[in-house]
Amino acid sequence: MIGWERAAAFAAVVSVLIAVPGPSVLFVVSRGVTLGRRAAVSTALGNEAGLLVQVTLVAVGLGEVLARSFLLFSLLKFAGALYLGYLGVQTWRHRHRLMVPEEDGTAPARPRRVFRDGFVVGATNPKGLLIFGAVLPQFVDPGAGHVHLQLLLLGLVAVLIALISDAAWGLLAGTARGWFTASPRRLSWIGGASGAVMVGLGARLALTDRA
Repeated sequence: MIGWERAAAFAAVVSVLIAVPGPSVLFVVSRGVTLGRRAAVSTALGNEAGLLVQVTLVAVGLGEVLARSFLLFSLLKFAGALYLGYLGVQTWRHRHRLMVPEEDGTAPARPRRVFRDGFVVGATNPKGLLIFGAVLPQFVDPGAGHVHLQLLLLGLVAVLIALISDAAWGLLAGTARGWFTASPRRLSWIGGASGAVMVGLGARLALTDRA
């Protein structure tokens, strides 16, 4: 199985890659500021659930096919970009509703919707595909056997690190939301700005190369 030194080296490399803000981090932050800490954590959980899909694909051998196929990579990339753009437009259109407290009648359905949005963004994140498709296999020891299990375990380590990082960013952003809720105009403004950020992320994602 995987040696501790190899696992530690992988965790160190992945931590650095995850620390660089990408679509998932910025999306979690925008949700934290506009919707609060609970929504930020739900978004982070959704993101990592989406990453689990990528981990599973790599572990069963489909990740390499996806990484090598320009068509499949492009479809995944543009699906994520379009969804981010859609969410951005919706956030901007409904920015004035952000002043409604989270305890209103729509609160029970919100976590599921926010989780779903995070899942789509995580599952279509090319940064995750880069980590799991290009970086992860380099730390597998074929001589130790059970290669697919090694891929899965190392992938789970990466997902756990991503969850801690995303949740921390989201909680910090959600805490800052208190300053915006003090003024309806501030919260409306940040809602519009968050919508613009999501649209920008979608555009950036659409223009992302394989790297």
